[in-house]
Amino acid sequence: MLIVKKFGGSSVANKERIFNVAKRCIEDYRAGHDVVVVLSAMGDTTDDLIALANTINPNAKKRELDMLLTTGEQVSVSLMAMAMQALDVPAVSLNAFQVMMHSTSRYGNARFKRVDTERIMHELDSRKIVIVTGFQGVNKYDDITTLGRGGSDTTAVALAAVLHADKCEIYTDVDGVFTADPRVVKTAKKLDAVTYDEMLELASLGAKVLHNRSVEMAKKYNVELVVRSSLNRSEGTVVKEGANMEKLLVTGVAADKDTVRISVIGLEAGGILQVRRRRTPRRFAMVKLSTL
Repeated sequence: MLIVKKFGGSSVANKERIFNVAKRCIEDYRAGHDVVVVLSAMGDTTDDLIALANTINPNAKKRELDMLLTTGEQVSVSLMAMAMQALDVPAVSLNAFQVMMHSTSRYGNARFKRVDTERIMHELDSRKIVIVTGFQGVNKYDDITTLGRGGSDTTAVALAAVLHADKCEIYTDVDGVFTADPRVVKTAKKLDAVTYDEMLELASLGAKVLHNRSVEMAKKYNVELVVRSSLNRSEGTVVKEGANMEKLLVTGVAADKDTVRISVIGLEAGGILQVRRRRTPRRFAMVKLSTL
């Protein structure tokens, strides 16, 4: 069996958690399975790198930001390989260029075009655990690109699709997909299963448990996902094609704190709404509404 496992930044935030992840992956390896691991940058590394870049040049080119931000994942995968080797298990870390994960050239929000499998299959045939950097690709200019925040989920699904993996497990700091954010709503309940469409809707509306593009790709290539915690042995939530249509009217609730709603009241029928915008020091748009 070939298993793709993705671990988020909180799951590899420090030495103890790195070894925890290493041991979980080794369990499947010693059970005879082929294991491919996709990692995000440790903890708040990406945020720290962005903050550092802003102290140097707040208007830095996106190409250079991608060069900087992708170093976070390289730190994660190399340390994970070292941890597994310390536990007497052969492992190899690979970045997007070594795997050759071809992407578009849109720096900061690239999309995968295709993924080569030769290097990964060679390492798996040598009975190694393969650890791959998430969140990144390589464009036609041989420049490194990033997939946008949360892009490691998409890396894992892409690898599961091209490798025809038997399982794709997404590990995070919550036990699965809940009816609401359990860190905000204490009575939220964990769902045993959700459909691709339901998960895509939740992800698009602000749920952070999965990157929405990873769900789109999983649906397209019929990659069944399991979302579970890296910190316990909970069964998690299965994301798959739906069977019982309209079984539930509401599956879950998601919140997006970065959305502003503007209501226009008293506009006469047939009136035309004119919107003018100007910039402010805080970069908010001031909107002047009038009827013509």
